[in-house]
Order: sequence, then C-alpha cells, then structure tokens
Amino acid sequence: MANVKPPFTEETARSKVKVAQNLWNTQDPARVAQAYTPNCIWRNRTSFFSGTEAITAFLTAKWNREANYRLRKELFSFTDDRIAVQFWYEYQDKEDEMQWKRCYGLEDWTFDRETGKMRKRMMSGNDILIGPNGNGEGRWFVDGADVEDVVIGEEHW
Repeated sequence: MANVKPPFTEETARSKVKVAQNLWNTQDPARVAQAYTPNCIWRNRTSFFSGTEAITAFLTAKWNREANYRLRKELFSFTDDRIAVQFWYEYQDKEDEMQWKRCYGLEDWTFDRETGKMRKRMMSGNDILIGPNGNGEGRWFVDGADVEDVVIGEEHW
C-alpha cells in the first residue's frame, strides 16, 4: 500500500483503496498495521488511539470477535494527500450469539508524502443485523463470492 504516494490522481486513489481492501481482508493484524506510520492516529467508532502496537492490538481484538469477515471499500473522494472511503463489511459476531451483521461506514484517510503510509485514519460506522434475528438471510458476501462482483445498490450508499 505504501508504494502509491501522494499527490493522488483518481487512478492512484482508487488503487490505494483496493489495496487497503485486500489487505484488510487478510485479517492479519501485524501485516495490516504495517500500512500505517508508526505514530498513526486512529479513531474507530468511539475508540481513539495511535501507534503500531495499539493498531495491532485493536485489529487482533476486532478479528477475534468478527468471524467470517468480508470487506468492500470504494473511493468516495480524494485530494492531494487525502482519501475518503465508503465501506461495507459483513461478519458473524462471536460476542452476540454468532449473529450476522453488516457495517456501513465512512473513513477519512491522510497519508505521509514520503512513505505513502497512512498517518491518520478516522472511521465512522453503524452495524445492522442481517436477516431475521441475524440469521444472515440477505448477505452479500456469501462464501465464494468476490466482494468486487457484488452489486451494492444506491439504497445502500
């Protein structure tokens, strides 16, 4: 992800988003954390923290809770060194009787010009149950589905 550096064009911003999507879908906290500067500032919903250790710990706890995680990110907007992303991910919540949930959200990213790594990540997201009582009926990212092939209609933007 760091090989694409600001200033961004539409093409490089889209590429940065898809590389991030694919990296997060590995669910490898140590690997994902390497895409951020050592002192990167994060807000994830109501959590505020910074630094590689905190990012790794956060992602480890996240993916220990979120089974069958599948994510799609799309470019929303960009400027010289910033990218805004809308995203959707689905998972089974291990802390809530394995109910299926979908998170809808937006991220605001700022990048370091020299390294191309993210130096700030601000995320807002909301979870909804998928299907009656979270049974997963109506999931988009079913087993074997390519997240890029799933049509996400305007009503979900």
